[in-house]
Formats: sequence, C-alpha cells, structure tokens
Amino acid sequence: MSKSKSKLAIHGGKPVRAHYLPYGKQVIDEEDIQSVLKVLQSDFLTSGPAIEQFEADLAAFTGAKYAVAFSSGTAALHGACYAAGISDGDEVITTPMTFAATANCVLYQGGVPVFVDIDPLTYNLDPGRIRESITDRTKAIIPVHFTGQPAELDEILQIAYDHNLIVIEDAAHALGATYKGRSIGSIGDMTMFSFHPVKHITTGEGGMITTNNPLFYEKLLQFRTHGITRDERRLRDNHGPWYYEMQLLGYNYRITDIQTSLGTSQLRKIGSFIEKRKQLAKLYLQELGPVQELILPHQLANVESSWHLFIVRLQLSKLTGTRKMVFQALQKENIGVNVHYIPAYLHPYYESLGFRKGICPIAESCYEEFITLPLYAGMDSEDVMDVVAAVKKVISHYSNSSRRE
Repeated sequence: MSKSKSKLAIHGGKPVRAHYLPYGKQVIDEEDIQSVLKVLQSDFLTSGPAIEQFEADLAAFTGAKYAVAFSSGTAALHGACYAAGISDGDEVITTPMTFAATANCVLYQGGVPVFVDIDPLTYNLDPGRIRESITDRTKAIIPVHFTGQPAELDEILQIAYDHNLIVIEDAAHALGATYKGRSIGSIGDMTMFSFHPVKHITTGEGGMITTNNPLFYEKLLQFRTHGITRDERRLRDNHGPWYYEMQLLGYNYRITDIQTSLGTSQLRKIGSFIEKRKQLAKLYLQELGPVQELILPHQLANVESSWHLFIVRLQLSKLTGTRKMVFQALQKENIGVNVHYIPAYLHPYYESLGFRKGICPIAESCYEEFITLPLYAGMDSEDVMDVVAAVKKVISHYSNSSRRE
C-alpha cells in the first residue's frame, strides 16, 4: 500500500468511502409503507386490531403463549419488573454491559440493581458470579443477550429455580436468536424485545414482552393502560357496558396501530433480515480474522446469534493509538462505528446512588477496548469490504508491529 493510499482521512487522506455508512439502520420497503397507509385509512390509529395481530404474530414466531406490546422496550422492561413484583429494596441482578434502561427499570419500581461482571469471551453475564451475588433480598435476574448471542440460560434458570427468582430476559438484541434449539422469547419467565430502528425489525419506537405465564400476561396488559381494566371477571363492580375500573397505578405505555402495522409487515421479513446479518457477520469474521490487533466475537456452539451488533475488541497493547484515536479515524473514513456500552453504573446518575468504578473490572476493560462496526440487513458485501478496508487501513497505521497489511 502506497503512502498516498494509506494516509488516513483524519490526516488529510482520501476516505475509504465517499458516503457515510451508519452502524445500524432500518430497512423499509413498499410493503411496509402500504401496511401503515392501510391503517391510516382505517377506523383505528391506536388501540385497535393491528396491535393484537402484531402480538399474536410475534408470540407465534417466538413460540411463547402470550405477547404484550408496549410503547418502547424500556416501557416493556418496566412492565416486566412490575409483573415480577419488584418493589422497594428488592435486588435484581443484571449486567453492566447494556443500555441504561435494563437497570433503570429496576429503579422505577424502587428496586436495587446489582451489577455482576461478564464472561470475557461472550460478554454476557457470568453465571458463576450471579450465584456469588445472591442475597435474601434478591428477587430477579435480568440477563442481556448481548449483541444477539444468548446468555447461558440453563445455568441462569437453574440458579433462579434454586433461589425462587424470576428471570426477565433482555432480548433487545436477540429477536430470532436460539438457545440449544429453543427460540429466545419462549424460555424465561418474561422476555423483552425492542423495535427501535437499529434493531432487527422496527415499529419506530416499541417493545414487547413475551411470557408463558397467564398471571404475568394479565398484569402486563393492565399495567400498560393506566392500570385500567374492562374485564368483567376482574371488576369490583359493574355499572353497565361502558364501565371500567382503574385498579392499580399503571402507565400509558400503549403502542399504536400505526406502529404495529409496520411491525407486522417487518416481521414477515425477519428470516431474510437475520440471514443477511449472519452472512455479513461471516464475511467480517473471514476478512478480519488475520488482523492480529483485533479480538473478534466468540460464538458458543450451542446457540445461534441473531447478530444485532458486530463488536471488535482492540488489543491496545499492540497499538500505538488509543481507542478514541482509532474510533475517530474510522469515522473520518466514513465508517459509522459506535461503542456498546458504557457500563451502566459509570453514568453520573448511578454514581450519585453510590455505585463506583471497579465493581465489574472485566466489563470496564471491555468497554475501553470495544468498537462496534456497521451491521444491518440493508448492507451488502461491498459495504462490509469497505469497513474491512478502513479497519485494516487504520489499524495498520496505529500498529506497533513492523508488519503492515
């Protein structure tokens, strides 16, 4: 590679790509647009039949008995914590390697998040460390299927059984993933999916809880609608066909027919979306495998990841530059890299609650070394090769090895 070609864009060289490639993006086609248009021309924009259809379709896809849609994945997690009975002082074990909402939902209910360190290979919750963290105040475990690779659910569910705990899976990354042949969404007590635009399918904003427990199902339905019910079996009184009761302090966490019509249309394409992600991830693994300065994602033999994210870990001891320098250089090459995640307890709000650096050293170390590469179903192999070229260009520049790609 000549000096003119290898000069980084951040130093005035020519970027690998002429146009910016985001790390994630929705894929919307004419079928999706027509689905939304059909609802806009119907009698229902919200709280109508499109919601029930989406819930039924997603329950069928995951193999769960019930599904309840919410206005966001965060709202869905809040509903799950309510249904699980999390209340003041209850401890809930979770991972710091996640978006803040995973722990925030515990706080919403007055509970206490207990952050447990991750496995250094999968970056998921380490089951052995879960056992060490259980107290008589522990009420639930919220494992996150980080990047789309399922956590070690057999061990986690056994721990939960041994200590009478509830398992709420945060599967925001894992729609379509499987664990030992079982679909994520049909295994734990409750499972949350997110439909943010960078996820596998989108409703704009939206979330879902799947469960096989009818009691949780009923609680979730009521919680998302102000705590109100019209179910005659549950009413304390009945003044007539118009009558309803607010029986608990719920929230307005309802999703709309407009959103769920999009979700139903998107769900029809979930198989092709996931297959595309797997193909792109395979190409990344193949092309970046020889780059000695990177640690690539480790995949367990008994799971099928749905590949929400493709994260590489920088071996900083082999580089002269910092993660920030590598990140900024890749951005200037028009590669929309990102970082997932800042350990949740390092946010200022959590520090104000008394959480301190050092709680989960593996998660903290990973955070300092992670970079997320672009991955979404709308990409093609040429996009991946652009990312690969940019990564090799930047890593070569900062490598402290005499060898250059």
